[in-house]
Amino acid sequence: MRVGLVGDILTEGRPGVSFAKILQEYYPHITFDNLGKPGETIKSLHERLIKTPIAFDYDLIFLWIGVNDVYSKLLSVQAQPVTKDLDEFREVFQKVVEIVLHFAKQVVIVSPAFAGENVNSTPNSDLKDLHETIQSISSNYPQVHLLDLYTLFKKHLGQVKGSGYLNTNVLRVMVDTLFYKNPKRIDRLSMKRGLHFTLDGIHFNSKGAKLVAEEYAKMIDRLS
Repeated sequence: MRVGLVGDILTEGRPGVSFAKILQEYYPHITFDNLGKPGETIKSLHERLIKTPIAFDYDLIFLWIGVNDVYSKLLSVQAQPVTKDLDEFREVFQKVVEIVLHFAKQVVIVSPAFAGENVNSTPNSDLKDLHETIQSISSNYPQVHLLDLYTLFKKHLGQVKGSGYLNTNVLRVMVDTLFYKNPKRIDRLSMKRGLHFTLDGIHFNSKGAKLVAEEYAKMIDRLS
């Protein structure tokens, strides 16, 4: 079985702990191709798939994109283009889904989880709109399935005392990437910042990565 993981830096797995590596440990007999790219937005992913088509046919592709369409607007530097409004996001997202469908028997669309661990923040309100849009698009295709990480993490974050920490300093993200590679060090910094599932409000610590890997695994078991 061959599985493609299409997405942004959360799929690539740096900074923070990589859920994809945990997933590979769960299924050593499955070939996983990590097609995640740092900073990717829905527009930049669409451009990438046009310029560099997916190289293989997959039994299953996970498509996880969208958090940078909210998060990158908070940064001082925007590396990739973002959609101007929800209508454009819907239009481009649908184009991406249709491209990916050409290369997979089945596709799992993964909803963006959160932008900061404060579920009541403005970024997470914006992310809710993207989640609802993605949910609507996923229902239009019989071979497309939805993995709802937005609702899952909203439930988990509602059960803990969340920190308002959300790193929007690009240099700080780079420092975390360079100097925090060991999961134990990542988890200690996460705890110091008052976070439960992430290193910095976006990128996962061990607990967050394991939770994502477990949800991906459930979909693989269901669809294989």
